[in-house]
Amino acid sequence: MTDETGPSLAPALEMRGITKRYPGVVANDGINLQVRPGEIHALLGENGAGKTTLMNVLYGLATPDEGEILLDGKVVTISGPSDAIARGINMVHQHFMLVPVLTVAENILLGDETMANRIFLDRREAHRRIIELGRRFGFEIDPEAKVGSLSVGWQQRVEILKALYRNARILVLDEPTAVLTPQETDEIFGVLRRLAAEGHSIVFISHKLYEVLEIADRITVIRRGRVVGERLPSATDEDDLAALMVGREVQLTVDRGESHPAGVVLEVAGLEVRDDRGQPAVRGVDLEVRAGEIFGIAGVAGNGQDELVEAIVGLRKPAAGSVRLAGKDVTGHSPRMMNEDAVAYVPADRHRFGLILSFPLADNLVLTSYYRSPYARGIVRDPRAIQRDAVTSIERYDIRTPSATVRASTLSGGNQQKAVVAREFDRDLKLLVLDQPTRGLDVGSIEFIHHQVIAKRDAGTAVLLVSAELDEVLEMSDRIGVMFEGRIVAVVDGRTADKNAVGLLMATGGEERPPVPAATA
Repeated sequence: MTDETGPSLAPALEMRGITKRYPGVVANDGINLQVRPGEIHALLGENGAGKTTLMNVLYGLATPDEGEILLDGKVVTISGPSDAIARGINMVHQHFMLVPVLTVAENILLGDETMANRIFLDRREAHRRIIELGRRFGFEIDPEAKVGSLSVGWQQRVEILKALYRNARILVLDEPTAVLTPQETDEIFGVLRRLAAEGHSIVFISHKLYEVLEIADRITVIRRGRVVGERLPSATDEDDLAALMVGREVQLTVDRGESHPAGVVLEVAGLEVRDDRGQPAVRGVDLEVRAGEIFGIAGVAGNGQDELVEAIVGLRKPAAGSVRLAGKDVTGHSPRMMNEDAVAYVPADRHRFGLILSFPLADNLVLTSYYRSPYARGIVRDPRAIQRDAVTSIERYDIRTPSATVRASTLSGGNQQKAVVAREFDRDLKLLVLDQPTRGLDVGSIEFIHHQVIAKRDAGTAVLLVSAELDEVLEMSDRIGVMFEGRIVAVVDGRTADKNAVGLLMATGGEERPPVPAATA
């Protein structure tokens, strides 16, 4: 891209006056966005600010009520994702759209098969193109490698390769570093810079402000459906961007203060847990969490963290080992029994374990307590009490919704997460288990939730925090356990831990690792 003092380039993408209305809300209100050839353009905004809606309009998943889209200066109508892809627009979603049991080549070819004739795939030509594209952008990978055997960072590369294979000129990346180690993030940034240098235009959506400042050429900030500012990284900082996003000053790093750990609340001994395929996921884990402390678990996604917390809260039966709560053996207890024992759980998969999407928001806010007073008298529910408390929670946790009666499915992902947090935090607890509690949240919501977690710790609650966000684990935790391939490979002091050293433990378990299989021509 030309520097900011050089001649301006005609936009590769221009969105003019995009307005999109849904019942009770204007998601996009006259948004203008320009992305130049060879530019990495960051898009920032709170949860519910309208970023996803705007990108859905670009990708043909939503039709704007007003406004127009221009590609290379020409007005176009995008009728759906296949039309967007045909026009050189592609999206890499936060949750990868890959099939683990298929090879790299098979995943890349899905939906865009290179045919030798009407019947057979031209695998040789497909492999050649994949290898050539990888080398061109600074990485090589074996097209026959199983995707499930690759690290998350290499799976991210496969997603980018898939877009390039479809001749993407405009690439939208939604939270591309959400589950990557610092080392993997640096490598992905290298790939993105090479893409931009070759003329690709990149829309980079992230809540990590320091990453946006490092990678972006320009930054557009959206708040409540409108563009509220555009910045050059050289002329702004994290505090300025956070204030633009939220509309007020934001404390980006929580002051966790001093912890005062007391007796052991959670004791896990020799725990072994199998995953959904019956394979070992947790391998002999021992850990203790004390009252009044936050014990963080750092690890790349898929190293047994989810299975560990599911076994602790009663969602998955351990294969061996024990779980004790305040000295009481609770191994294999049901989620309701754990809930009755003052254990709260914020799950990583809010759709599977946190919400009933077809239910109203108000009902979701009492999913763990609907059968108790004041929400019920015997078998008779009290809708007024449920509604009254829902209104209070919506205000306290700033859940962006037209009302408490809308279905949970209509909320943005971040507001769905805030609903789960509101429900689980709103009582006295012995143990609070948090699995990716701020995934997909904006800086204002993260600030609020972090303060609530610290308050719970200071009230004497034992907190187990699992996060793929290494910065979150380092900032919040009193002690940190690093999890790799189902084991706790190290426990370090959260106040003195070195980020790069922890990131290396996350990636290797502290052992020398073989290189990713390289492509062979």
